[in-house]
Amino acid sequence: MDDKTKTEIEAATFRRIIAHLQLRTDAQNIDLMGLAGFCRNCFSKWYAAEAEALGIDMDKDEAYETVYGMPHNEWKDKYQTPATDEQMKRMDESLLKNKEMKSK
Repeated sequence: MDDKTKTEIEAATFRRIIAHLQLRTDAQNIDLMGLAGFCRNCFSKWYAAEAEALGIDMDKDEAYETVYGMPHNEWKDKYQTPATDEQMKRMDESLLKNKEMKSK
């Protein structure tokens, strides 16, 4: 597979992931963090960082809106629920695991 085709497939896959996360508003970021160590906010930050690496000026709010499909505060008001102690514990454990994996 040539690099252009690979990039096109990766881009299409990313768009499907983002569309899926926009559809699954029931999947809370805290749960994504607890299970996988990343969430919509991470995608937003990665998106902005990659834009910056290409010399594109993008602020945090633009990146969030790209990933969330709406302004971040609007999404939080509509869909975010308060985190439970159990969710916070799982997220903290997941973040610790991320750090351990990066240090290897």
